[in-house]
Amino acid sequence: MLRKRKLGRQGLEVSELGLGCMGMSHAYGTPDDAESATTIERAIELGVTFFDTAEAYGPFTNEELLGRALKPHRDKVVIATKFGFVLDGRSRSGVDSRPVHIREVVDASLRRLQTDRIDLVYQHRVDPSVPMEDVAGTVRDLIAEGKVLYFGLSEAGAGNIRRAHAVQPVSALQSEYSLWERGLDDAILPVIRELGIGLVPFSPLGRGFLSGQAKRAEDYPATDFRSWGDPRFQGTNFDANMAVADAVHELAAARGATAAQVALAWLLQRGDDIVPIPGTKRRGYLEDNVAAAKLKLTASEIATLDTIADRTGVVGQRYNPHDLEMLDR
Repeated sequence: MLRKRKLGRQGLEVSELGLGCMGMSHAYGTPDDAESATTIERAIELGVTFFDTAEAYGPFTNEELLGRALKPHRDKVVIATKFGFVLDGRSRSGVDSRPVHIREVVDASLRRLQTDRIDLVYQHRVDPSVPMEDVAGTVRDLIAEGKVLYFGLSEAGAGNIRRAHAVQPVSALQSEYSLWERGLDDAILPVIRELGIGLVPFSPLGRGFLSGQAKRAEDYPATDFRSWGDPRFQGTNFDANMAVADAVHELAAARGATAAQVALAWLLQRGDDIVPIPGTKRRGYLEDNVAAAKLKLTASEIATLDTIADRTGVVGQRYNPHDLEMLDR
């Protein structure tokens, strides 16, 4: 069974690995609700207590899926969801963190999730038109009302993290972070550790690169985000980035482990304040990922992994220009 970790200083306790649920309904090909529901059940059996969703995933359908699947287990699990996008059909046309909108989203998420409280609510992206103090103050009020238990931010920069935390303590920052994506190391990790904020890395397997499942952008269906939304999968970028994946595979083979397990073990050993949320809708991948918690890398292996991205280089931005503009950096 998975051990527990604390996110932040406010008392939020979760399993050391969570389950990112976005790909069950959004961004990664055709949904399979039956298999996804079975995977969620298997995750609970394996000790996963932390499930991540958002109104934007689907949109809306991922929250509905989790609401159905987790209802029998509600008091045993931690549900994280997010507010902050303007949703136009199936696309995200902008950001909106006005207090009235935050309240509307939280109430709608509560209905879809079939619950009376959201354990952890994140601002999905920083809204530059709304003062962070107003965002944090609204969440503070929702916590006082019992609709939300803990506050998180997603892809926020150091300045906004500090501003939010001064109004309502932040328990977790969710951002992309992995062997492949180390953009938090210099400016963000020192700040959240100073403030006692946990880190929840999404895409800890590099959207499939670090697990060996990546394909070229053109080999994915148009319904898959990687076919158009991540330049790292495109053209010569893909060829260059395979060097990172190959290096992880080489080390994993020497340990008798999978590349995914090595990549997750590296993250888990970077600190007890880090809780990765690898995403999958398949039981086999879930079981492989959870087994990473038992893998202990040596100091020499960690040193080797620490330098992989520096030695090989990662080519291409991690989002298309539209999505890149929404990051608070």
